[in-house]
Amino acid sequence: MPETSVRPLSGDTRANWIRLRTMILLRWFAIGGQLTAITVAQHWYGLQLELGLCYFVIGASVIANLVAIFVFPENKRLSEVENMLMVMFDLLQLSFLLFLTGGLHNPFALLMLGPVTISAAVLTLRSTVLLGSTAILMVSILSQFHLPLRTEAGMILEIPQLFVFGNWIALIIAIIFISAYSVRVTSEIHSMSDALAATQMALAREQKLTDLGGVVAAAAHELGTPLATIKLASGELYEELTDQPDLQEDAALIREQADRCRDILRDMGRAGKDDLHMHHAPLMAVVEEAAEPHMGRGKTVHFHHLGDPMLQPRILRKPEVIHGLRNLIQNAVDFADSDVWIEAGWSDDSISLRIMDDGLGFPPHLLGRIGDPFMRRRRTDGDRRLRPEYEGMGLGLFIAKTLLERSGAELRFANGRDPLDPSNVPQTNMGAIVEVTWNRQKIDAPRAETAAGLGENQPNVA
Repeated sequence: MPETSVRPLSGDTRANWIRLRTMILLRWFAIGGQLTAITVAQHWYGLQLELGLCYFVIGASVIANLVAIFVFPENKRLSEVENMLMVMFDLLQLSFLLFLTGGLHNPFALLMLGPVTISAAVLTLRSTVLLGSTAILMVSILSQFHLPLRTEAGMILEIPQLFVFGNWIALIIAIIFISAYSVRVTSEIHSMSDALAATQMALAREQKLTDLGGVVAAAAHELGTPLATIKLASGELYEELTDQPDLQEDAALIREQADRCRDILRDMGRAGKDDLHMHHAPLMAVVEEAAEPHMGRGKTVHFHHLGDPMLQPRILRKPEVIHGLRNLIQNAVDFADSDVWIEAGWSDDSISLRIMDDGLGFPPHLLGRIGDPFMRRRRTDGDRRLRPEYEGMGLGLFIAKTLLERSGAELRFANGRDPLDPSNVPQTNMGAIVEVTWNRQKIDAPRAETAAGLGENQPNVA
């Protein structure tokens, strides 16, 4: 699909979204929870803890927070490395505190999942793997080495070794599963967000081009009369100045330049099709307008309609319809061997378009995922020769699908033949097929709910 300047944001970029103050605030909550847990354990339950070392570990977090507050500005945003180091510090601090308070015999060992989950949500896969591996290492050490929890009577509080082993296995599985789950879900969310941003940019660009076309058309219409007057007056002067060659030459130059302005405005007016009375157009005219940029690219584009030409519907010339169809047609032209067919049909209830090509078709294993953003696949040498600039992200099809669905369309992707079966070659040699169907009430200009009387063109008011 067409190349776009929007790329999926990397983990490095997403990590820069996190403010240092956010991490400091979360650390204050953790410090408060740790102090509360130690105080309750000592005074309420009478547990004998290494309070000096515990307060030393918690104090390290307090000092780190105070340094971050006074050294860095309030609007500081963490880089990938800085974010990873902060989470690593919190992970090691929590591990040391658990070492002093019973290891995996301490129910708060479950909190080891917190730093790993944060890293999976905002950091790159490499940082997440590093933090996850560190967490697994710390959990493994704590399962064997730790200071025991003792009551005032000197009794050691511990759970059976079988439960310790179970907690160890459960924590390792949870670290791996939650990390993988968070990375996958966060990646999907950011990919969809990036793709929707690209779709909005494409629609905004198409809207600007449409608006520009309206300005050009209006300019060509409004300037036509004064240019005709200039040409007429210069022609009369030319006839009357036969005895003054110098002035006659100037009159001829004026007439020539007026003709030149007329030609320029006429050419611009052809591109400016969004005059008030062109807010809707015949179906095939809109389809041909969408296909026009790809008509001279070495492939033959055939237009067909299945219906009475006299009953051809007039549809709304929505920017999202034109841009979406243009993307689909470009995709067909890019991958066709020689021919592309665009077939229109209509009934009392629906309007449909089928865009077909004689290429290899869609990869069968991706048919169910067509329209997903940033859908990458390994490119073959044939793909690179066919479209050397194409990166295969699936963003163009996503934009087309999203824009057309926004106009009320339903899309269906299929193959006319199995591209993996060379013996299955019908006479039409059909490749990819894209079918776009609208409820007629959504897009038919006379029937659509948004349709209204256009009235006369109105002059712009400054």
